Amino acid sequence: MSKALSNGASGALRRFAGRVARGSVGGPLLDGIEYWDDLRDSPSQMEILFAIFANVLEFGDAGEPVNEKHAERRAALWLHQYCTGRLPEGEPPLEDWEVALH
Repeated sequence: MSKALSNGASGALRRFAGRVARGSVGGPLLDGIEYWDDLRDSPSQMEILFAIFANVLEFGDAGEPVNEKHAERRAALWLHQYCTGRLPEGEPPLEDWEVALH
């Protein structure tokens, strides 16, 4: 039996994709970092960005996302590190399960 994503899950993915496309993913964390050229030159990095968001995103009993902003922040932290070569001070490194490609 196949199950579709909940409306909330679909909306979370849509909102994340929109913020990535508009250059506003991660809010102030990525201010001043022009990440489009890096992502355009290496499309597999875009895959990793979305994988992190999907890996971190959690759902409640009704299938609705419960930590969308946290999932976006973890993805944005990875993008910050990819573009600058470092994590912002005080931020924990991403864990292997967060960056796993399934």
